[in-house]
Amino acid sequence: MRTARTVIALEARLRKCRNVNTLGVLPNFCDYPAEAAAEIRRAQKVYYPTAFYADLFSAMGKPTFPGRHTYAFAQDKIRQTAIFQLLGIPHPVTRVFYGRRQKTKILNMFRFPFIAKIPRGSAMGKGVFLIRNQRELDDYFSLKTPAYIQHYHPAKKDLRIVVIGGRAVLSFWRIHPAGDHRSNLAVGGTVSFDDIPDDAVRLALDTARRCRWDDVAIDIMPEKNGYLVLEANVKYGREGFRQAGIDYHRLMEKLIDEGRI
Repeated sequence: MRTARTVIALEARLRKCRNVNTLGVLPNFCDYPAEAAAEIRRAQKVYYPTAFYADLFSAMGKPTFPGRHTYAFAQDKIRQTAIFQLLGIPHPVTRVFYGRRQKTKILNMFRFPFIAKIPRGSAMGKGVFLIRNQRELDDYFSLKTPAYIQHYHPAKKDLRIVVIGGRAVLSFWRIHPAGDHRSNLAVGGTVSFDDIPDDAVRLALDTARRCRWDDVAIDIMPEKNGYLVLEANVKYGREGFRQAGIDYHRLMEKLIDEGRI
């Protein structure tokens, strides 16, 4: 049964929320049945509209959650690095190299080992590589992608802080599995909720606010002078919520009912 405040969503992320009517994502707006199309037009806000529809709704002045600014940076490490650098948000030394000529300059600016990533579309640690020698760099070049190169900060753990509607709703350490430079849970990383530093949470909140991201998981790494924001994940997993004993869908229902998102 739905509550008194029922909202509509397109993506399936909130399909188990009792106060959300999920309509699905159709490639052409004209594919929606007349009743669903009318419901979208009447809605004061549309939840999880996808990047495509978020732009359209923004153009017509209809609010969405997340907003188009959040979608604009989803799975795009190049844009994220640019906004971090523009805003002065602490971030590992990172450069992007395009084309064969630019890539020949990487070793003028970085020494082995360094991190190389697939800059767009990768997730769950699958596009992150520790480059220790020329052979591994050549293998990375074979991916035919802009070279996204980042200074390597050896670490045994990092923080994931989930910010929804301007609130930190979940914070936990991600501990690297033995012999791996990645902390992602998908590659065997483990979770700890002990001793979460307040200043790291404040950095995540400030980053989300300044970048205008309203639903995001921000990964932060401690270093000797403070903290570095590694990246932001819009399509983050929910295993951390499960291990924390938080029912994600009940949380989202509450935030919607209270008008927080």
